[in-house]
This record gives sequence, structure tokens and C-alpha cells, in this order.
Amino acid sequence: MTEETPVLVLGAGPVGQTAALLLARWGVPVVLLEARTERERAGSRAICQQRDVLDVWEDVGAGAVAEEGVTWDTARTFYRDTELFRVRLRDPGASPFPPFVNLSQARTEEILDARVAAEPRIEVRRGHEATAIAQDADGVVVRCRTARGPVVVRGGYAVVCLGARAGWARAALGVAFEGHSFADRFLICDIRADLAGWERERRFYFDPEWNPGRQVLIHPCPGSVYRIDWQVPPDFDLAAEEACGGLDRRIRRIVGDRRYEVVWRSVYRFHTRVASRMRVGRVLLAGDTAHLVAPFGARGLNSGVHDAENAAWKLAFAVRGWAGGDLLESYEVERRAAAVENAEVTGRTMRFLVPQDEAGRRWRADVLRRAVSDPAARALVDSGRLFEPFWYADSPLTTPDPLRPVRGRPGRGAAPPPGPGVLVPDAVVEVPGVGRTRLRRLARGGLTVLAAAREEAAAALAVARTVCGAPVAGFGLAEIDRDGVLRAALGVRPGEVWLLRPDAHVAAVLPAGDAAAVGAAVSAVVGRSPARDGQVSLASPREETGDGVLPASG
Repeated sequence: MTEETPVLVLGAGPVGQTAALLLARWGVPVVLLEARTERERAGSRAICQQRDVLDVWEDVGAGAVAEEGVTWDTARTFYRDTELFRVRLRDPGASPFPPFVNLSQARTEEILDARVAAEPRIEVRRGHEATAIAQDADGVVVRCRTARGPVVVRGGYAVVCLGARAGWARAALGVAFEGHSFADRFLICDIRADLAGWERERRFYFDPEWNPGRQVLIHPCPGSVYRIDWQVPPDFDLAAEEACGGLDRRIRRIVGDRRYEVVWRSVYRFHTRVASRMRVGRVLLAGDTAHLVAPFGARGLNSGVHDAENAAWKLAFAVRGWAGGDLLESYEVERRAAAVENAEVTGRTMRFLVPQDEAGRRWRADVLRRAVSDPAARALVDSGRLFEPFWYADSPLTTPDPLRPVRGRPGRGAAPPPGPGVLVPDAVVEVPGVGRTRLRRLARGGLTVLAAAREEAAAALAVARTVCGAPVAGFGLAEIDRDGVLRAALGVRPGEVWLLRPDAHVAAVLPAGDAAAVGAAVSAVVGRSPARDGQVSLASPREETGDGVLPASG
């Protein structure tokens, strides 16, 4: 394998597109395999794009998602006609992006497609339906079904982003996909209507009179379109509902006598499932292939994009020879932990929305009644905790700081204080020779050393370069953060060195003069454990059985 051996990305949805673009940004050639010859244009589908995901897309030239999406910064929750609480989403730093924008998945894919088409390192092969995958010590082989017959594609590594219906790939890799499916269904309609005052907020209604005993969620979208999700019984029949005028009555209970147009409608059943492994040798699973969660909280696509970013920099380091033997396995450790947390958060939401027994239904009804006047009861109401980046406090790449422990999940709409494992707050910085840019953009060039004084940063940078062959940059905050916004956001103390990973998560906060500690932290970030020889490990229990090997003929 050489640096010119491509990484295979299976699936050209938003997660696969993002993975391909980020790999190409690292200079890694990519072959992007997609079964469909044309895009699905209809429906809002995954619409809620969070601030830190917009940040990733901006960095690969897809800033139009943030520009075109409808911005919202308030989540309101109602019980019948009474507002229980509202959450305003705040930024711990000075990000240029709003907390969330809503844009249809189809339009997001179009924007990312344009960026993919403009990237010479990405070769897109449409009409290539992946049907088998295998790997050995030299790389990965994928067999595809095409209009011309079977085709075999080879690469150094593979990222599987085939969505929920990738059972064949999980089976070939020996990966289970256990979890829970919810019996209640959800009717989703995109309607075009004039709903003045609703353009910048997400509204969630428990037990409204127009959907008694169940829930309704309303999101604004571009072009005066609103996405409405109704919880409906397990035996709900959309065709019968339309034929008898029931759908019109449902919509009228919300929009009144205003004119409206149904742009798209569908019915879904939601699932909570997590892959038993997200890394098998040279193959990484990402997005819905690796985890399924209910959409309340917008944790599906947003988490998938962070899978893609985590995978891309680690694969790039492996391809370039910068990775130690533990780096790729840290994808499994970090992103599966994120998937498990998302499943726990959304599973808790779904159990509140859809109680599984009579005792649960009575408890929920009591909580909602008390929440009208009791703040303590309001804290128990779960209308979906909105997506936030996972913090890697327990990752093998993270060096803990006893002065900055991660103390668990903060309150609604809040972020944890900056520290090891946490995504660094963003801010504008002024870099000599570069000009005005953003901290996270700097960080995505490799490893980044920050210190209060330039001399402290230079000393730590020198140590890092002796340990690591990857790109490393160092900056004195007094020099690049002249207005002090970044220092205030980080809470930097005198005599500290901050080490950032290429995905802008804080890897360590260390004493500036401790060269040994700096060296150890840098080694950890690139996956170099003292017990390992620095070679990328390809072993997995499933591989050793020979399962998942392609047949010799065909």
C-alpha cells in the first residue's frame, strides 16, 4: 500500500460525502461508491444541522448549508396549550455559526455533491451497489453490482456509510446490530404555509387537543415550509387518512384556515440500535450503518458527520505513516461511546414519549400535569435533548487534567467547560503571516499547541516535533488572541500548554515546562502506546475465522 492507494467510501449520503471530502482535504485519494444513479429529491428527512457540524462543512467548502438553512436558536416545549419551558442554545466561544439550521437533506446533499465534484482526489462511481466486502493485511476489497456486471474495487481502507439497511456489510464483518424498535409510528409532513412568529423556533407539544394522548413536533424550513411530526398509533394508515380527509383535518388544527400545500409526507417507525463494533480491521462503520436513534434531539446525521471527521483524520494519519498502533482502534472506542450515549439519551426520550406500560403512562401524565406549575416536575419532562458533540474524556488519546475533570452531562442547552476531551470553543484569531482565521480551522491542519506566551508554545512545539511525524503547529495566545476572547473562553491559566487534536478536541492541558508530559500526551494523540510497536493493527476476532472473504469466482 502506498499513499496513492485510495480509501473506499461506501455510500454517498451526507456522512459518506463528508468522509470523502475530509479525506481528500488531508490529501488522501478516495473512491466513493454509490448504488443510486440519481439523488432522491423529495422530503425534508434529516433537516437539523448543528453548529459544530456546520463548522465541519464550512471547512470543506460547504458553507452554503449554513447560509441557506433556516436558523433557529430556541426550543419550546408545551403541555397542551401551556408552555412548560424554552431552551436557548448558547455558544461557549465565538462561533460564526448559529446553534442550528434546518435544511432539507436533499439540498444538503446537492451542496456536498458540488464540493465532491470539484475535488480531484475523489472519484465517484455511481451505479455501484456494494454487495460484499473482505480484507487482508494489504487492504480492502469490495464487490459491486453494476449495470455492466460485477466489479471488484480495491483500496487501503474502507468507511461504510450505507445507512440503516447495510445488514449484509455488518454480517460480513461479524458485527451485531442489537437494540429496540418502537411500536408507535410517526407521520411526517412538510407543508408550505405562512405561520408568522414560528420561523426561528422548534415547537414540541405534549398531548395537544389536536393529537390527544400523543405528541407533535414542528420545525421551520426554508421557503415557508414547516416539518410537522405527529405521533400516531401503530396501525395508522396514511392512505386511509388522506382518503377520508383526516390528514387535512390534522393540518387544519395547526394552521387554521390559512392556505397550505403538502410538499411531502411519509410514515416512520423509529429504532434505537448500536453496532457491536464500529471498527473491524481496516473497515470503519459510520452513520446509520453503525447507529440508529430516534430523531428527537437531532442526533442522527449530526453524530454521523462527527463519525466521518473522527475517521478521516485517523485514516489519513494511518495512510501517511503518522499513526501508532492504537490510533484506528481509538475510532472504535470514541465513536462507539458516542453512539451508546446518543442511544441512551434518545432512548430515554422515546420512553417518555411512548411509555411501554400502564405504570409508565400514569407517571408521565402526572409529570406533565405537575409541570404546569412545578419547576421540579419540568426538569423531568423529556422532549429530546438536542445534539451536542461527544466529549472524549475517557479516550486513550486524552490526557486527564485533575484541575479540569469532566463532571458529567451539563444542563439543557449548555456545554461542558473546556478541558481534555472537550471540543474547543471557537474564536477568531489573528495569525502572523496568515491573517484573520478561526481557531478550529488552525487546529484541523494537524496537532496544535497553544500557550499563554509564545516562548512556552515554542518549547512545547519543539518537543512535539521530536515525538510525532505529523504536522504540528504552535501559537502563543498573547500573539494571536489580542482581544482575549479565546483565553476567556478556554480559561487558560499561566504556565499551561494546551494540545489540540486535528478534530479540534482538547487532548491535554499540561504544565508548560514539563517536556516529558508534553511528549507523552503527543504520543497518546497519535496512538503510540509504549507497549506497541507503532504498526497499525489489523487483527480482529472476526477476521481470524476467515468470515467475510469474497468468493474466488464471479
